[in-house]
Amino acid sequence: MLELGLKTLFSYLIGSINGSLVLGRLRGVDIRDFGSGNPGATNALRAQGKWFALGVAIIDVAKGFIPTAFLPGAVMFGLTQDPEVARSWLVVSCAAAAVVGHCYPVWHRFAGGKGAATAVGVLAACQPMLLVPLVLVWVGTLVITGYVGVATMAAFAVLPAYYFVVTDVAQIPLLSFLAMLSVFIIFTHRSNVQRLLSGEEHRMDGARFWKWR
Repeated sequence: MLELGLKTLFSYLIGSINGSLVLGRLRGVDIRDFGSGNPGATNALRAQGKWFALGVAIIDVAKGFIPTAFLPGAVMFGLTQDPEVARSWLVVSCAAAAVVGHCYPVWHRFAGGKGAATAVGVLAACQPMLLVPLVLVWVGTLVITGYVGVATMAAFAVLPAYYFVVTDVAQIPLLSFLAMLSVFIIFTHRSNVQRLLSGEEHRMDGARFWKWR
């Protein structure tokens, strides 16, 4: 259990490195002072432009991919693999910790982003095939609604059902993680839902193919 605890902790600490805040300090700005105040890639794009947002996205995706892909099999401080810890559960534990670290980073007073970019990195490490439906649903929802938040919630919401349907033998650890991840992403986007209901949510009209409202 020591291996599970240490690797989960390290995954959380890696996830706590916030791309927009790190790059913002290099530029002399605090991204939380702009737009929605959220230190994520979407707000970074609106406030600081595409190249800044690209750097943020790369960091946020990488900090999800690296701990999920490499920590479960890594030998840390001479710590051997615990035979009582299933590798599949260790992988999803590291994955979950990285996403939580992004949203509630210890390095930044537990005020982070909404987890989507880091979750993409996690999925790329866990099961790359899941990126296909994720991207298709995200793009499809965005061009219909124009709302990035709605597209993100919809994309992650379909993943548990998709994985269960298309996989002959669904892995319980991964399926459980996808179900929890979808709920967590919706939770972190609750402010988007509130703004949507009040008619204050920012809409990317340029992303829509047609305007239905």
